[in-house]
Amino acid sequence: MSEHSELRLDHVAIPVRDAAATHKFYSEVLGLPLIEAHEGDDWGGLPWLMMIFAAADDRQLAFIAFKGGQDGKGNLPKDARHYAFSCQTKAQLKAWKKKLAAAKIAIIEEDHGSQHSIYFEDPNGVMLEITAPASGLGAKQNKRASQTIAEWVKRAGRV
Repeated sequence: MSEHSELRLDHVAIPVRDAAATHKFYSEVLGLPLIEAHEGDDWGGLPWLMMIFAAADDRQLAFIAFKGGQDGKGNLPKDARHYAFSCQTKAQLKAWKKKLAAAKIAIIEEDHGSQHSIYFEDPNGVMLEITAPASGLGAKQNKRASQTIAEWVKRAGRV
């Protein structure tokens, strides 16, 4: 097997209309642990909140709420909805960058602290990500993450 065939699904990123309802549904109804919440003021020009829930197989669901981004005009950042794969090492990620460059596929790189990611589109315009190393934050509930969500919802309104 080549190193390129060892990609595994890491997470799925999905924009949401209502952060509070999303948090309640995935925490209380489905019982998935909320393992992290991050926020920022500029993702495609919009303030954002990301809520990360863990599935039993160590894969993740990342839900992103955007303040002012749900007006039906399609003004969400293009990479807000994406499917992420992971490889184990940054050396493998570098090999992916080389392979994609050889195929003349444009990439965008982002440093996420302990992880590094490349983003690119498939022939259908579907946004993909390859990240290294794998997310694997585990399934431990994070109480601070719930507080981050509550504070963001209060500031942003019911988004």
